[in-house]
Amino acid sequence: MSDCLFCKIIAGEIPSSKVYEDDLCYAFHDISPQAPTRFLVVPKEHIQSVSAVNDENARIVGHIFAVIAKLADELGFAGPGYRVVSNIGQAGQQTVPHLHFHVLAGRDMTWPPG
Repeated sequence: MSDCLFCKIIAGEIPSSKVYEDDLCYAFHDISPQAPTRFLVVPKEHIQSVSAVNDENARIVGHIFAVIAKLADELGFAGPGYRVVSNIGQAGQQTVPHLHFHVLAGRDMTWPPG
C-alpha cells in the first residue's frame, strides 16, 4: 500500500532502527518507547489489523510470534517476561492501519493497561 507508513519503512523509504528482518517480517525500534525495551514487529505483506487475519495469511502471524520469542531469548528478556500488544481499530487506538505487534520489556508491566 503506497501511503502506508509501515510499508514505507519496510521498503526503506523512511529510515528506521532495524532489530530484525527476514522474508516475512520486519522489526524496528519504536520512536516513542513506553518501556526500556520496545520495538515493533510488522508483516511485510500489508495486512490491516488482527481483524484482517485469515486462513491465507495466518501463517505470517504465527511466524511473527516465533520471531518475537526468538528475539526475546536473544535479547535477554524472555526469562523476566514481556508484553506483546496489538491495537485494533479506532477504539483500540490503532494509529497505523498495518498489522503490528508492540514488544515491551525491561520493566514490570501494570494491569490493567489502560
